[in-house]
This record gives sequence, structure tokens and C-alpha cells, in this order.
Amino acid sequence: MSSHAVEIRRWTRQEYDRLVASGFFHPEERLELIAGELVRMTPQGSAHATAVSLAENALRAAFRTGYTVRVQMPLALDPDSEPEPDLAVVIGTPRDYRDSHPHTAVLIVEVADTTLPYDRERKAHLYAVAGIPEYWIVNLIDRCLEVHRDPVPTESEEKRYRTRFAVPSAERIAPLSCPNTPVAVSELLP
Repeated sequence: MSSHAVEIRRWTRQEYDRLVASGFFHPEERLELIAGELVRMTPQGSAHATAVSLAENALRAAFRTGYTVRVQMPLALDPDSEPEPDLAVVIGTPRDYRDSHPHTAVLIVEVADTTLPYDRERKAHLYAVAGIPEYWIVNLIDRCLEVHRDPVPTESEEKRYRTRFAVPSAERIAPLSCPNTPVAVSELLP
């Protein structure tokens, strides 16, 4: 009796985009491609949706000319990943991305309640590997902002963020790409 190894079929971003374009997925189905795996995004509660809107308003006020704040839109990070972060601040105007999704961002923000461990681990790793210089998690559970900066390789050649800290709701923080425009953490929380 022979044994066979179990193989997992991973998808490329190109294959995933073709499936999306062909209408393979139900229009209401919210998926993202993470490291070749199709991940179903959890439904948003009202606090999550409110935090996304608040963060969008705060980031649009901070990042003006030369940047675009994209809300729940794809980022073509690598050949096997096309996440749809809650917010991504990218260089340029919306028309710059008419023909293809951006490949990077200066800041990515995820709002987290039920997905907090996933956002801290898998998403942080994904964004560090992609070289995203700054990643924020609006932590609805602890009512704070978790900041991840300085993606660096570790001893195992994986990437992580060297600098990680939490900012309480009563404080302000300036994005790395917009150091003269601090954002009040309270403005991000519902």
C-alpha cells in the first residue's frame, strides 16, 4: 500500500484575478488572496464599519496632496497575495491605478475585533514581507492603536516589524510619511 502526500493547491494573483473577472465568485462573497490561499473575510459589525469610516476621514485629513486613501480595495503585493486591507494610503491619485492595483502602500490600516490575532500575526507578516513601512491596527477590543514599523528580516529569513507599540486612545500619532500631521487615536475609535 503506497501513501501519497497531501498537496494544497495554491492560487496565483493572476489566476485569482481571472476568476474574479469571469464572475466565478458570488458578487456578495468577500474574499482576499493571502499567500496563495483564498481567505473569506468576516462580516463587518457596525463598530468595525464605523471605525473604517472614522479612520478614512482622519487619514484623508492627514494625507492630502500626492496620496490616495483606498478603502477596502485590493493591493497587488506579490504574485500570490492580493489582500484588501480596510485602508491603504498609496502614493498618487486614483487614476494612477486605473490599469492595475497598487503594489505597495506607505501605510496600511486594519480595524480589528474578532480578527485581532489574525491581523497581528498573518497580516503583519504579509505586510512586513511586502516592505510596507508602517502598519496600524485599530484595536477595538483594547481601544487603542497598535503601530508596526520598520520591516526587517529575522534570523529565519522571515520578515517582521522591528518596532511595535500601542498608542492609547487619549494620545496622537503622526504617520511616518506625514510626520507633521498627527492623528488623534480617539478619532479612529467608534
